[in-house]
Amino acid sequence: MKKYLVICAGLCVALAFSSCKSKESAYRKAYDKAKAQDAAVITENNGYDDTPVVTPFVDTPVTENNVVTNEDNVQVRSENLTVVNGSGLKAYSVVVGSFSVKSNAESLVSRLRSQGYDAQLAYNSARDMYRVVASSYADKASAIQSRTRLRDTYPDAWLLYYGY
Repeated sequence: MKKYLVICAGLCVALAFSSCKSKESAYRKAYDKAKAQDAAVITENNGYDDTPVVTPFVDTPVTENNVVTNEDNVQVRSENLTVVNGSGLKAYSVVVGSFSVKSNAESLVSRLRSQGYDAQLAYNSARDMYRVVASSYADKASAIQSRTRLRDTYPDAWLLYYGY
């Protein structure tokens, strides 16, 4: 009895799978119908095919490389400072450290000077902070370049505008 039940179930499954098979003729009918619609559209448009034409991408080598600077987009802080130790600040300075303890700031200034920087120490009385300036420039572009180089060692370096 179980043997007949298993055989019948197998035949039913085989019949079900064989009837679900898609026929090539069904795909052919759909293809022919789409072609007929395309032909009808072309005849309606007086023989013109208004299907959009896409221009192929052509990979060409770069012959010129223009570098655009975003000096106007670089954030600059402005603070009133008093120079405590150094030759004086120019319009744009690169600050690499801010300390509330003067001896910590002086330690960083001496380390920067030993590395060849014209480091200076400035005091912001409004915030009660000592600012360690690694370099100072008259123009913003030079200050930005210096800040970019210093960020390798001092990732929090920022630009200061000193309005005299």
